[in-house]
Amino acid sequence: MLDEMTIDSLGVIHRTRMDFSPGLTAITGETGAGKTMVLTGMSLLLGAKADPATVRVGAQRAVVEGRVTAVSDEVVRTVEEVGGYLDDDGALIISRTVAAAGRSRTHLAGRSVPQQTLADVAQELVTIHGQSDQIRLKSPARQRAALDEFAGEEFARVLKEYRTAWFRRAELVAQLDGLVTQRDERAREAELLRMGLAEVERVEPVSGEDVALAAEAARLSNVQLLRDAAHAAHMCVAGGDIADGGVDELTPVTELLDRAARVLHGVEEHDAELGRLAGRVDEIRFAVDDVVAELSAHTSTLEADPARLEWVEQRRSELHGLTRAYGESVDAVLAWAADAGLRLMELEDDGERIESLRVEVEQVTELLGELANDMTTRRRGAARDLADAVTSELAGLAMGGARFDVDVSTNEELGAYGRDDVVMLLTPHQGAPARPLGRGASGGELSRVMLALEVALATASTSGARGVPTMIFDEVDAGVGGKAAIEVGRRLARLAQTFQVIVVTHLPQVAAFADHHVVVTKSSGQDVSQGFTQSDVREVVGDERVVELARMLSGQDESDAALEHAKELLDIATVRL
Repeated sequence: MLDEMTIDSLGVIHRTRMDFSPGLTAITGETGAGKTMVLTGMSLLLGAKADPATVRVGAQRAVVEGRVTAVSDEVVRTVEEVGGYLDDDGALIISRTVAAAGRSRTHLAGRSVPQQTLADVAQELVTIHGQSDQIRLKSPARQRAALDEFAGEEFARVLKEYRTAWFRRAELVAQLDGLVTQRDERAREAELLRMGLAEVERVEPVSGEDVALAAEAARLSNVQLLRDAAHAAHMCVAGGDIADGGVDELTPVTELLDRAARVLHGVEEHDAELGRLAGRVDEIRFAVDDVVAELSAHTSTLEADPARLEWVEQRRSELHGLTRAYGESVDAVLAWAADAGLRLMELEDDGERIESLRVEVEQVTELLGELANDMTTRRRGAARDLADAVTSELAGLAMGGARFDVDVSTNEELGAYGRDDVVMLLTPHQGAPARPLGRGASGGELSRVMLALEVALATASTSGARGVPTMIFDEVDAGVGGKAAIEVGRRLARLAQTFQVIVVTHLPQVAAFADHHVVVTKSSGQDVSQGFTQSDVREVVGDERVVELARMLSGQDESDAALEHAKELLDIATVRL
C-alpha cells in the first residue's frame, strides 16, 4: 500500500507531502492546478522514465520519495538481491531524483538501481489506469490477459505448466535445428578428428618422450667431444699423461689428498683444529675416489652409435609432426587426443541425439496440445462468466442496454499462451452490432468498460490478493456524467473495500464516495513575475470538503444551491453498495 509521497520541485509543486490511507482517495482541483504533477510523481515512483522538463523552473533537480507498506514476498526478494533493506516497520522506501541537466537517479530500499529494476518492482506494488490503459484495453493480448486473470487460480496453474512446456519445446527445437543444419559441418569436424587421432595412434607418443629424445640426440651428436672431456677430467683427478695440456706427468689428486691427510693426522694429538681439518680432507678424498670411479664408468658408455642417432632423429621428426599440428609438446598432444576422443564420440552420436530430440519434441508438443485444450475449455467458461459480470456492471454505469461479450476462438497452431484468440466485444445499445473494443467504442465507453472489468476481476478474487494492492485511476470518469458518474464512484468505493484506490477526478459525484479527499490548488502566494505557478496539496474534511464539491458542481464555492447539492452527494455516498 502507498503510505506517503513527498514531492520537491516537480512542475508547479514546490514542496509537499501526501499521506495516503486504505480505502478510496479522491484527488481533485481546478484545471492547471497541478493534479498532473501529482500523477507524474506517482509515475516516477513506479519506474516511469524521467523527463528533465518536469523539473520546477529555477530548480536544479526534482525529488520524489515514496513509502510503501505491506510489500509482497516477491518485492522483498528483489530488495535482498539489490542489497537494499526495508525500514524498521517493513516499509519500502523509493526515491527518484530528476536532474534539470545531467543524470537522473533511482534509489530502491537505500540502493541505487536501474530505472527498469524499479519498474519491475512497481508491477507488484501499484498499477495506474489512464488513457493509455484504455488504448491497451484494445489490444488482443491485454484482453486475453484480463480473461486469464478472471479465470482463477486453477487456470493460472495450467497456464504456468503450459508456459514451462512451451519454453522447453523452444529449447529442444533450437537444439534439433542446430544439429540438423550443422550436420555437414559437424561431419567434416568428425573426419578431421579421426585423421588426427589416427596419426597420434600410429606414432604412439609417450609422455615426456620428446624431452628425453632431445637430450639423447644431443649426447649422440657430440660423443667424441664428451669422451675427450671425460678422459681429461679423469686424468686430472686420477693422474696420467695429457700431452695437449702442456703437462707430461700429473700427480693424482687422490695421492696428494692422501699425503695431506697423513701429515695432519700425525700432529692432531697436539692440535685439535688440525685433527678436524684432517677429517675433512679424508671426506674430500673419498668423494674424489667416487668421482674417479663414475668418470671411468661413464666414459665407457660414450660410444658412437650412428644407427641409434639416426633412429632418434627420425623419431623426433615424427613427434615434431604431431606437436606442430596438435600441441606444443607431446604432453599437449596427448591432452588434445583425450579431448578429441570425447568430442568425436559426441559428433558420432548425432544420429541418435537427433532422433531422441525429435521424440522429445513430439512428447512436449502433445503435452502442449492437451494443456491448450484444457485452457480453451476453461477460458470459454470464464468468458461467459466475465461477460455476464461486466454487462451487469455496465447496467449500473448508465449503459443499461449495453452488452459485453468475450469471444474465444481456437486456432490449429499453438501459441505462447495456447491456441486461443480472445476478442472483447461491446454492443453499446440494443439493435447495435457487436464490435471489438478496438473499433467503435468511445473514450467514455472504454472508461466504463475498464472500470467494470476491474470491479468484475476484484469480485472474482476470493482473498483480495488478486493483482497489486494499490490502484490509481487517472480520470477514469472521462466522458461520464449524471447518474453514471454516481455509479462510477460507487464502484470505485466497492473496489476500495479490497484494494487501496486513488482516483484523479473532475466529477463531484465520484469524489463524494472517497474516504479521503485531497485537493490540489494554486497557491495564493504565487509569484507571477518569476514566470511560474506554485501549487499546494492538502486533504479537506468537513465543511472544506463540502465547499470543494460545490466548486466542482458549479464552479462557485459560495453558491447555496451548490453547497446543498454537495451535501446531498455526500449523503448519497454514505450508502455505497
